[in-house]
Amino acid sequence: MTTNDTRNHIIQTGADLIGHKGFGATGINGILTAAGVPKGSFYHYFSSKNDFGLAVIDTFAEEYDAKLDGILNDRSRACADRLRAYFDTGLETMTTCDYTRGCLIGNLGQELAGQNEMFRTRLDKVFSGWEKRFERCIVEAQADGEIKADIDASDAASFLLSGWEGAILRSKVLKSTEPMDRFVRVFFKQCLNIN
Repeated sequence: MTTNDTRNHIIQTGADLIGHKGFGATGINGILTAAGVPKGSFYHYFSSKNDFGLAVIDTFAEEYDAKLDGILNDRSRACADRLRAYFDTGLETMTTCDYTRGCLIGNLGQELAGQNEMFRTRLDKVFSGWEKRFERCIVEAQADGEIKADIDASDAASFLLSGWEGAILRSKVLKSTEPMDRFVRVFFKQCLNIN
């Protein structure tokens, strides 16, 4: 593997373990064993476990941002359909992982935001970026006449992000997509006035 491949392999392996066990319960040795790389490789790429955690956040956010942009910027669909496609992707992911993972950024936010200011700041930046993407999509829908102009796009985007993250957590606990399905129904009907 090349240098970047090895670093990325460690990040991807670690992200998978963190997604299942949490950041605190995921040890460096466990990551290295799962990745099949020696301990020296970890410290060649990361100065500490926290440095590694930030790299996981940044890598996940970069990949997720591209996925989100692909869905929300698809001008071949109406904006409301783009939002539905986003929700559908989340529902599919939740059932595919058998309700065990949820959103990596959401999970890390719950675990680390109160413990480490550096993590809190980085996670907030990721969430804020997602919220802005939702807001742009809603504003575009308003310009196209899909959604009423009197809806506050910023509030709707904030509600979407916070409510969806909460619904994901609830779905993990219930091992059912029902909370996510309910959120989608309420969001479109009550928040956007779309049936």
